[in-house]
Amino acid sequence: MPANAEIRRAAGRAVTTTPWLTSRHSFSFGDHYDPDNTHYGLLLVNNDDIVAPGTGFDTHPHRDMEIVTWVLQGELAHQDSTGNRGVVYPGLAQRMSAGSGILHSEKNDSLTEPVHFVQMWVIPDETAITPGYQQHEISAELLSTGLVTIASGIPGHDAAISLHNRNAALHGTRLRAGDAVSLPQAP
Repeated sequence: MPANAEIRRAAGRAVTTTPWLTSRHSFSFGDHYDPDNTHYGLLLVNNDDIVAPGTGFDTHPHRDMEIVTWVLQGELAHQDSTGNRGVVYPGLAQRMSAGSGILHSEKNDSLTEPVHFVQMWVIPDETAITPGYQQHEISAELLSTGLVTIASGIPGHDAAISLHNRNAALHGTRLRAGDAVSLPQAP
């Protein structure tokens, strides 16, 4: 685990803009490559995306990646090649294990409101596992109490959803102006 964290505000991140997407990247992603900023520990991707109404990511492949989606505003429709379908909304954590290979799409089915979400990618401990899907509700009351473990593969960690990496944990909270948060200690 890196010794310290650098705060990168949204305005200081690389951005991808298309007619239907605004995506801010915490690390190198797509056409944005910075050899000094490729990941943070086991976290390879941390994208902050806004998808316009009635648009989204068409069916595309992933492999050997744990992908966690956390919606901040609006709703994101998920569909994948293993038969999973669902709508991710604020307070619902979702994990897709791409494993040996999966096809999926993510769409904003609203015709009037954008969807705003954060997506994080972690490498699994093992390659070519069976693809999987999990989602779990996390209450707003719990999120207002400080950092909550949203996803973890660490043995003994109490998390809303599981990751296929024994050394990874993703935490979240809802902060208001002036709030402070303490980083969790490793178990």
